[in-house]
Amino acid sequence: MNELGLLLDKLLPSIKKRKLRCIFLYILFLLYFSVPFLQIPILEYNTFRVTSLMEQRAIEHKMFYYPRQSWCSLNDINPNLLKGIISMEDGKFFIHKGIDWEELNKSLAKNKRRGRAVRGGSTITMQLAKNLYLSTEKSSLRKAKEFWIALRMEKELSKKGILRNYVNAVEWGDGLFGIKKASETYFGKEPVSLTTNECARLAAVIPSPLVHEPNVNSSYVSRRSAIILGRLNDVVLFPDN
Repeated sequence: MNELGLLLDKLLPSIKKRKLRCIFLYILFLLYFSVPFLQIPILEYNTFRVTSLMEQRAIEHKMFYYPRQSWCSLNDINPNLLKGIISMEDGKFFIHKGIDWEELNKSLAKNKRRGRAVRGGSTITMQLAKNLYLSTEKSSLRKAKEFWIALRMEKELSKKGILRNYVNAVEWGDGLFGIKKASETYFGKEPVSLTTNECARLAAVIPSPLVHEPNVNSSYVSRRSAIILGRLNDVVLFPDN
């Protein structure tokens, strides 16, 4: 009996290690086959028509069709809009590889101190991953998928490709997706004709597009757009080109 007990004492640590390893491998298996890896490379050259977020909004509003955006190239957009988005949403966009770990740690620390989510740590690449393939659900599994897709996007796509898809996928209001639709709806003009102030106001509402509108003079929009205008000269678009 004592020998059996000694044997179990020796085997249990190995069994536990293997169990944890099996659980870890199972999670990796689920993540790998739930991420649309084959769809990512074509984003460099092709346009998309419906995103996961569009599908979610259509279901929420019981729509019979998906809200669609009109595609727009980066050359047809005022560069100040791109600078404004980067300055406010992801200042290290051209440096990181999908995840800004320093910014993420700062956000986690601040949210922990406040006891609630007051600061986001998502990069532009992570936001694109969520908009294209995931949902707004708050869960650890969804966040893990978001991380995984973002890392893959940075390997498969250029920074131009990521930013082009982002400005065409991001939500700018109820049923408004993409900069062309947003520019025409809020300011009655093409994205290339936007003024610097209009660019700043559009970039200002990205975190909460269902609450704030760029053409409304709220304190939120005015404060954030003023910050963006002060940062524009600090942003160099595509510095490696």
